[in-house]
Amino acid sequence: MTDLQPLPLVVKDLSFQYHTRNTLAIEGINMILEPGQVMLLAGSSGSGKTTLMRCINGLIPHSYNGDMSGEVFVHGQSVKGMGLAQISTHIGTLLQDPERQILGTYVLNEVCFGLESLGMKHKEMLPIAHKALERLHILHLKDKETFLTSGGEKQKVALAGVLAMEPSILLLDEPLASLDPASAHEALLTFRELADEGLSVMIVEHRVEDVLAINPEKVLYMDDGKIVYDGDAEGLMDAVDYSRIKLPAPAVARRAKQFPVPHFQPTVPDVDPLSEPLVSFQDVRFQYKKDSPEVLHGINLDIRAGEVIAILGHNGSGKTTTVKHALGLLKPTSGRVLLEGADTKNSTVAKAAKTIGYVFQSPSQMLFAATVREELAYGPKNLKFSTQEVEENVNWAIETVNLEEELPTPPLALSFGQQKRVSIASVLSMKSRVLMMDEPTAGQDYWNYQSFMSTILQTPGFDAIVFITHDLDLALIFANRVVVLYAGEVVADGHPQEIFKDEQKLKKWRLMPTSLLKLNQQLWPKTGQYLSAEALSQFIS
Repeated sequence: MTDLQPLPLVVKDLSFQYHTRNTLAIEGINMILEPGQVMLLAGSSGSGKTTLMRCINGLIPHSYNGDMSGEVFVHGQSVKGMGLAQISTHIGTLLQDPERQILGTYVLNEVCFGLESLGMKHKEMLPIAHKALERLHILHLKDKETFLTSGGEKQKVALAGVLAMEPSILLLDEPLASLDPASAHEALLTFRELADEGLSVMIVEHRVEDVLAINPEKVLYMDDGKIVYDGDAEGLMDAVDYSRIKLPAPAVARRAKQFPVPHFQPTVPDVDPLSEPLVSFQDVRFQYKKDSPEVLHGINLDIRAGEVIAILGHNGSGKTTTVKHALGLLKPTSGRVLLEGADTKNSTVAKAAKTIGYVFQSPSQMLFAATVREELAYGPKNLKFSTQEVEENVNWAIETVNLEEELPTPPLALSFGQQKRVSIASVLSMKSRVLMMDEPTAGQDYWNYQSFMSTILQTPGFDAIVFITHDLDLALIFANRVVVLYAGEVVADGHPQEIFKDEQKLKKWRLMPTSLLKLNQQLWPKTGQYLSAEALSQFIS
């Protein structure tokens, strides 16, 4: 009789407090991850999920300072005393922000980076790298510069680099945050396949409904640094606060009917179609280099006062490239972009910032100040606002994203989700006429993203709001206009109900119908409008 193999991952009585904080980030964590299991770790922003992962993969204590107690065992061996290189032979980690994980200049180089560090020969690593790229359906990107890849493509490239290392434990921190719905579905199926082949997979994700589709064997829910639920997916529906994480729409509607809580259902403003455009794209074409393929193919798009526009599209469809033209960060190869009637080719980014406030997809591209307060004050000070106006704007912006207690905190000491909210607040504080946000809900829990989106829509000052998103439900609830990009072209432009009614076209554009969309379509004869799951509860029997 042979001895039983030790479990891949065991966490015992684990607690940790950052030196920069006054309270424990996680407390008394106990958990087990078995071979072939998919574990979903859910919880609101700042609940301790990322800190737990850092303790498991060795980033704590090697990269983050603090006081830790308890034990983490990987295949029966304590990680105490193990170096990051040794831990990484067992544990592969995908970080929330792929910008921080990618080092290679070209995609193939990036995927081979870890294998090279192990001393593997070039001819041996290429088949492994190709296999990882194929698994994520991005082999066609192998010769592309990583700088020129979209946010979602970067996420896939970073994941391919992790898979190439063939770890026995896979830690995924918000792996779906930058992926279009079809890519997210494909990635989840890959995680399920890997688990079925014996890998142990732990997924930290706010898109709970998506992960539930691959039947995770175990679900943990964290709140205030503690595990408050450890069980199966079915039990999760009734065990957690449905207003904090995004559960399937029928479950939310059922719970909301039984136990109503205040919910956000914004009033979307009217639009005058004859008003002068604030921003006008006129046959805009763009290529990053003269010898590179064209990325945008004749974009025509006007943005008017009163519009709340959701821009949807697959990874690499040209969404971010389009929006960057409005601010003048990119200039058209041909065609033109007019900002309040003036051609952006003759303007500066600083001048454009008076009209457009732009939130980048990655908060690491924006945050630099010593404290959150200084971060939020930087923009309005540069725009020559008075001292009183700066103070008022900073206070309003931080309240909008529900982070008032973090004003004295260094932004980079916060979790990714909190950093994202700070980056949004730093733009809100400038009170620009047009607010443009790239993936505003990435890393956000359900309550926070509904709260700040509703507050933004209800606050006077913004003439128009544009947000890039992969979240169909966000567009469904908050937008009065949806623009869909596909392969660098505008393929749909209209009211959400008009755009979302054709399921076949949505799938063609790599936009997967959600449970909320299906419930809204089912109840449309009663409602005559798209509503949140909480608001729909009054229409179900």
